[in-house]
Amino acid sequence: MSAVIIRPEEPEDLEAIRTLLATAFGGEAEARLVDALRAAGDVVLSLVAERAGEVRGHILFSRLFVRNGEEAFPAVALAPLAVHPDHQGEGIGTALMDDAHLRLQRDGERLSVVLGDPAYYGRFGYAHQRAAGFESAYRGDALQALAWGEAPHAGRLDYAAAFADLG
Repeated sequence: MSAVIIRPEEPEDLEAIRTLLATAFGGEAEARLVDALRAAGDVVLSLVAERAGEVRGHILFSRLFVRNGEEAFPAVALAPLAVHPDHQGEGIGTALMDDAHLRLQRDGERLSVVLGDPAYYGRFGYAHQRAAGFESAYRGDALQALAWGEAPHAGRLDYAAAFADLG
């Protein structure tokens, strides 16, 4: 099996990413979300996992803000993370997460928020306890956060406008 290559998405990847998202999630909602985030300029980081010339995975982080009164702390929201169903269990999701986290830290990001399976995202350091103080439309154990330094523990999470159109 050839090695997986993690790299920033390129314009020629967009159709492959759309197809991957529709296949992995069984519908178009996540693909529409990604398109809307790109169109609004809210993408902070978007990576693909490529093996044998095929896009087999994708991860995207968009800008969100933690608001406390007049203060707005920049953070990132992880959504979506997708691996083609035929290639799950090959370490592609882990490779995407690890590479993305290194890039985000290098670029000075200090807080990432995700809404997802606690057992899966907990493997990468995300924890509901770290997000429990945040006000959000997305509540519950699936709301998790990971900090790489000084970051707020409370405040309102303001996601990019594209998230309001999900559903």
